[in-house]
Amino acid sequence: MKIIQISKTPESDILRQLYKINQQHAHYLTDLSSDVELSKLINLSDVCMYVLNNGSVVGFMICFREKSEHRSLNYKYFNERETRFIYVDRIAINNDYLGHGHGSQLYKELYKYAAPKNLPICCEVYTRPKNIVSLNFHYKNGFKPIDSYDFENYSVEYLKRTIL
Repeated sequence: MKIIQISKTPESDILRQLYKINQQHAHYLTDLSSDVELSKLINLSDVCMYVLNNGSVVGFMICFREKSEHRSLNYKYFNERETRFIYVDRIAINNDYLGHGHGSQLYKELYKYAAPKNLPICCEVYTRPKNIVSLNFHYKNGFKPIDSYDFENYSVEYLKRTIL
């Protein structure tokens, strides 16, 4: 297993694999219309990394710093309340590799990035429809609930982890 951090759109084969994983979890992430839309997110992000296992992408994470041009309503929530932070816009693991620790490995890499800058890590998890697997995963990784919000078609719990 190898974690690769990127700062621009990866080669097309990697991008297609990232997009496929995103779409496996689109009901809990934001559905993306194409890999072009995913590429735009990656290029706008502050941190993007993926897990490579035997040449295949098995998971990824895309994160934004405060005051970016990202337009997500959930990102906006943190941007209006936090002066400095890193926001996990999406973390997703291929269904065939769930429960193997890849998500925790991605977070460990993010902690290494956030710690020297003393950045809290912020995210949200769906509570309608309830994503109990993600909630438990985030609690296990040190995130604490700070708020919740009910949108018209879904609800979220806002989470934060302070790096010590």
